[in-house]
This record gives sequence, C-alpha cells and structure tokens, in this order.
Amino acid sequence: MSKETQAIGNDMSQLAEDARALMVATADVAGEKVSEARKRLAAALDSGKEMYGRVRDQAVAGAKATDQAVHEHPYQAIGIAFGVGAILGYLASRRCCRNGG
Repeated sequence: MSKETQAIGNDMSQLAEDARALMVATADVAGEKVSEARKRLAAALDSGKEMYGRVRDQAVAGAKATDQAVHEHPYQAIGIAFGVGAILGYLASRRCCRNGG
C-alpha cells in the first residue's frame, strides 16, 4: 500500500473513531433530534466503511492488473510511459512559455 493510501486510511480511521466517540458522548442525551442525528451518523459510518472497503479492493485489483500487464508486456509499457511523459512535458513547456516562463 502506498504512503498516500495508508495516510487516507489512517485519516478515515481517525474520523470513524471521532464519530464513535461522539456517539458514546451523546448516548445519555435525550431528544428526538439527537437520536435521529445518532442514527444518521451510524448509517454514515457503516456506509463509509463499506465504500472505503470497495475502493481499497478496487485499487488493489487495479494495481495487481497493472503489475501483471507490465510484466507481460514490458516494452509496450515503457513505450506508453515514454509517450505520456513526452506529451506531458510538451504541454508543460508550452504552458510555461505562454505564461512568460
């Protein structure tokens, strides 16, 4: 897992912990609005956990597929990477020159 992905996971975990702490802190607070807000927060936590799991699984599957494709076709991968890099370099140099670079 990349450092950025791990940092996002840590941030999501911290957010979930904070939300759970808020739910615990408001457990003894009576009121329909607080109860409704707690239910929505619990639903949002469950939804967020599920979504994070799906996104993580898709990212891992995409990384594995990319790794496999690069291993099966190394020269094509090098050519594509070179071509994309050349296009991005060209576009960046045009932008710099146009802006007085």
